[in-house]
Amino acid sequence: MAAYRSTAGFQRVLHAVKHVCFKQRCGVIVCRYSTVYDPNEKTFDKILIANRGEIACRVIKTCKKMGIRTVAVHSDVDSSAVHVKMADEAMCVGPAPTSKSYLNMDAIMNAIKQTGAQAVHPGYGFLSENKEFAKRLAAEGVTFIGPDTHAIQAMGDKIESKLIAKAAKVNTIPGFDGVVKNAEEAVKIAGEIGYPVMIKASAGGGGKGMRIAWNDEETREGFRFSSQEAASSFGDDRLLIEKFIDNPRHIEIQVLADKHGNALWLNERECSIQRRNQKVVEEAPSTFLDPDTRRAMGEQAVSLAKAVKYSSAGTVEFLVDSKKNFYFLEMNTRLQVEHPITECITGLDLVQQMIRIAKGYKLQHKQADIPINGWAIESRVYAEDPYKSFGLPSIGRLSQYQEPLDLPNVRVDSGIQEGSDISIYYDPMISKLVTYGKTREEALKKMEDALDNYVIRGVTHNIPLLREIIVHPRFVSGDISTKFLPEVYPDGFKGHMLTAGERRELLATAAALYVAAQLRSQKFLGDLRVSVVPAESRQWELCVELDKGVHMLGVSRSGNNYTVEIDGEKVEVSGEWNLASALLPITVNGTHRTLQCLLRTAAGEITLQYLGTSFKVRVLSKLAASLSKHMPEKVPEDTSSILRSPMPGSVVAVSVKPGDNVAEGQEICVIEAMKMQNSMTAAKTAKVKSVHCKAGDTVGEGDLLVELE
Repeated sequence: MAAYRSTAGFQRVLHAVKHVCFKQRCGVIVCRYSTVYDPNEKTFDKILIANRGEIACRVIKTCKKMGIRTVAVHSDVDSSAVHVKMADEAMCVGPAPTSKSYLNMDAIMNAIKQTGAQAVHPGYGFLSENKEFAKRLAAEGVTFIGPDTHAIQAMGDKIESKLIAKAAKVNTIPGFDGVVKNAEEAVKIAGEIGYPVMIKASAGGGGKGMRIAWNDEETREGFRFSSQEAASSFGDDRLLIEKFIDNPRHIEIQVLADKHGNALWLNERECSIQRRNQKVVEEAPSTFLDPDTRRAMGEQAVSLAKAVKYSSAGTVEFLVDSKKNFYFLEMNTRLQVEHPITECITGLDLVQQMIRIAKGYKLQHKQADIPINGWAIESRVYAEDPYKSFGLPSIGRLSQYQEPLDLPNVRVDSGIQEGSDISIYYDPMISKLVTYGKTREEALKKMEDALDNYVIRGVTHNIPLLREIIVHPRFVSGDISTKFLPEVYPDGFKGHMLTAGERRELLATAAALYVAAQLRSQKFLGDLRVSVVPAESRQWELCVELDKGVHMLGVSRSGNNYTVEIDGEKVEVSGEWNLASALLPITVNGTHRTLQCLLRTAAGEITLQYLGTSFKVRVLSKLAASLSKHMPEKVPEDTSSILRSPMPGSVVAVSVKPGDNVAEGQEICVIEAMKMQNSMTAAKTAKVKSVHCKAGDTVGEGDLLVELE
């Protein structure tokens, strides 16, 4: 079953060139962390990375700097993935489903034996917190680059970890210290604790298997969904219940501990911007903590690490209320997704530290050596539609992809490239976009520029949401909590709301772009014949449509500069107007902007990504506009009588059949995508006409599920 590849010849040369390019563009100035390699400090000759995507690439980069050969594992659909190309060797460990590949311990153990890997770095997710995997490695004499099995077991179980935390004098949240057996017991316990409560998977993490309940009905429903998600994601459906702290901040402490009893806390990360209990934007340090609170949280995190004899990089997560009271949430016994921002402000390479600790070396630093140097922001760039529940998965092929690495102090941790597929089988993360600055203001401005210069085509992505978050006054002021998104966007995310000035900017840019395209189409390069095209005009009258509003514009041109008159006001637009480029850097009334032209048709339709959001504009000449009113308009589909899948996924359950009567809001079916379950409900009270899906079916975005009469 397993396919084996060893890079040689041209392939090895190609990898070496890629690595050199990475070092040139991602040195200390860009990445803000250093891998200080001591050739006399021997670690491992060969490490297998039991993961995929950006985290596998991240581990490989540090291994290369340390002179360690690497082995990648992959599913059959990942055979051409970036992490496979970067590694020195690669082995296929099964078909696409994670249970048959990246979670297939037998196949991974076989890969270790065949390649002679001395150690395994698990990344995060998959087998990173699986104690059975760590035990099997130990039995074969292979080093697990992570904590010992007893620490994984103790901290991986939320019930046991809470008891250990209490004993270590770590602040804990009030709740039920046991496994909840069924929905009715969940209701009873919730009533005793007092609403609201948090229902969550005992063996969980990453926001999966978590639900907030405000009443008995939501508790029953939450128990059902959380147990199903927990079983699907972790193979363990046990749940616990604790008091939900309303409107908290989610702040975590990075810890680092060796096998000799030494432990450090590497400051905090603010991770409060979340959707569905999954982080979206993180920063380090937090705007909220003062030095005393930071120290108290750090010391408690180290106390917990020492209580379980922890050795490796780990993260202790806390909920912090408005009065700076903090409560232990969980400990992640692995590298965190958001570890780059800690690397930025401390200068430490956490992957290197994990490798050193796994080999048995002592920590190189004391607590007093750990700085907070500058500010770092991380945006998680996902293949998601942010207009649907702040982000439902999108799949597709990256037809065009360009990371903003030409900007200073920008780091992009990704595991994809142009042509890569974002599939239904794995997490929809495209990359982690990190910016660094001496101050928070500088880091935020760099993030704004980086998002504007990030080119992603072929899949829907969440850049519109990310950009709106980082420029929102509440976020800029630091007034945030885990409820930020539902509070700021109570009716869901709608994209950037244009001010009057921004609307004029957009209209003027669209008009100038239209004229530039018209002028280019009149030129025949290298043609010596006399052109029959009339002399170039310098004045245009255009009709521009935006959001059902119609605007008459006057445009005049001088070289690359355009003056556009809109409603009696003039807007000056200038730029190089390279219509072949994915990016459109322009200056509007003296302000620099970077736009992206996503679509331009002969019918005058232009889609521009402006201030992060895509806007559809239609530009017509005065004559064409006068004739367009005779064109018939497409009648929108009546969606009240049909239920379509809002995302690609698999059907977990169908609750109705033809002839059934359903009430408005009643559950019709459940769709699972990227291990998250979503309940699809009826939009009105009606009779079921037909059902077009069954449990186990794979559906795409927009597929018809159920019709109502």
